[in-house]
Amino acid sequence: MSQVPQTATLAQAIEEAQVPSPVESRDNWREETIRAGVLAALGRPQQLLRVSVRALWGGNYRVNVWTGENASATVPNSYFVTADERGMILRSEPPIQKQY
Repeated sequence: MSQVPQTATLAQAIEEAQVPSPVESRDNWREETIRAGVLAALGRPQQLLRVSVRALWGGNYRVNVWTGENASATVPNSYFVTADERGMILRSEPPIQKQY
């Protein structure tokens, strides 16, 4: 991760930390597919900040949908998903329903 200048604002520091390196981009295609699948099923919330996808074990992932401004962001939707090797969501707890 790159160093953030001490004069950077919190928003700039968060943005810099979220920019994936070329290696991360190549290796995270499955997470990108899961992210896209969740947003396709859920819809796109207003003030979407990001959708974080964390690999847990096997084909299991924690997906958090973050909304709002950086300093006041909330997670209105959180899912435990199981995905296949291509990143296609096989099941979700709770089930993902269209909300937006």
